[in-house]
Amino acid sequence: MEIYIKIFEVIFPVFFIIGIGYYLGKKNPKFDTNFITSFAGNIGTPAMIFYTVTTTGITLSIFVHYFAYAILMISGFAVIGLIFLFLLKKDLSMELPPLILPNTGNIGVPICLFAYGIQGLGIASAVASVIILFHFTLGVFLAKKKFSFDILIKSPPVYAIIISVIFLFFEIKTPLFLENTTFLLTYATIFLVLMSLGIALTRFKFSLRDSIIFSLLRVVIGPIIGFAVIYYFDLSGFPAGVLLIQSAMPSAILNYLVGSMYSPKKIVDSIASTIVTSTLMSFLTIPIVVFFALKYFN
Repeated sequence: MEIYIKIFEVIFPVFFIIGIGYYLGKKNPKFDTNFITSFAGNIGTPAMIFYTVTTTGITLSIFVHYFAYAILMISGFAVIGLIFLFLLKKDLSMELPPLILPNTGNIGVPICLFAYGIQGLGIASAVASVIILFHFTLGVFLAKKKFSFDILIKSPPVYAIIISVIFLFFEIKTPLFLENTTFLLTYATIFLVLMSLGIALTRFKFSLRDSIIFSLLRVVIGPIIGFAVIYYFDLSGFPAGVLLIQSAMPSAILNYLVGSMYSPKKIVDSIASTIVTSTLMSFLTIPIVVFFALKYFN
């Protein structure tokens, strides 16, 4: 019974805040989320990366290892995704991002925080860092079928990752004023981004053709690949649990934002429907994954 209470404690705050956003989006369809997007991308996400990497007790070795594990998971997602896209005669480039880049930041980070506390937040951030980095590199390349260094150079999260690694490498103790500032920005970002996700769910155009298959791939095959990585590298404890939870996340909302900038409307609508459908499916699958994570990797 205790583990079910724990799952409820982990899941409820996340979906409750998403629900607030959904309510606000329904009540006011013109609710402007541009501020949240700008804040999260330019200030909140970099602050979250720095805070969670430098103040949660993880070492450079742990960060590098889980950074690498996340890349392996993405590679596994990509192989399965390409196979199904080929079988369904879909665009192998533009429609791949929602299958390989899960929502490890908006949903994954807070769930790992509530499941494993501040230590879980550090590992979750290492995984989320990879996804964020790939959104602004691989994601853009797949969406526009052309790589651009300008986007990478102008991306604050990329610099946050570099600065965080420097702090870990030289074992620099984070000044208290900087820790407190990034702490406030981190939790403000988690709240605002979860709420904006709820608002966004009211605006996507649903197209269930093939999106159910893609969504099942994201929320079902994802944790299977995550477990395969855990098993192969013999991982254990809360870091393994975090990796499993992060692998089970639905498609990231950034896939929609990047797609809408560089891909045709038909592709963007397909990406949007996959994000919505996988997010709705995750309401059922995430509690199951969290149950196994807390039961076997605690």
